[in-house]
Amino acid sequence: MIRPAEPADAKAIAALLNPWIETTAVTFNPVPKSEDDILGMIASKAAAGHAFLVAVQDGDLLGQASYGQFRGGEGYRTCMEHSITLAPQAKGRGIGRALMAAIEDHARVQGAHQMIAAVSGENPDGRAFHERVGYRHIATIPEAGFKFGRHIDLVLMQKIL
Repeated sequence: MIRPAEPADAKAIAALLNPWIETTAVTFNPVPKSEDDILGMIASKAAAGHAFLVAVQDGDLLGQASYGQFRGGEGYRTCMEHSITLAPQAKGRGIGRALMAAIEDHARVQGAHQMIAAVSGENPDGRAFHERVGYRHIATIPEAGFKFGRHIDLVLMQKIL
């Protein structure tokens, strides 16, 4: 079941995100998320009219997806960027596709024209997933990120909604 994230989900969302933050370069953020950080994210997305969704099955949180404006300013009001994370046991079950479709539908209804995926150059699975759901590679920013003592490319992908 896909539904809007609720404050009661904060602990489970942090538990989902933090292993990716702490042990991989799929995100360049090196700082784990606290429950308060997640509560702030849920509130700020809601205040902006953007979606923060979770996939839940049998009481287990299996994934999250959210989006927000790609860059600040009125000129970018129809260009969105998303974040999506799945639990390892959710891979290959259609949950990622369902979360992406749900945030894209939400963004479209809110007037978004396009969605941007910013994917680590060290995340080939993420790039392949985005290609399968209709995103195309538009740019690579060499060495844009830095984590674990090394510079990492950032791959930008786009989907017109």
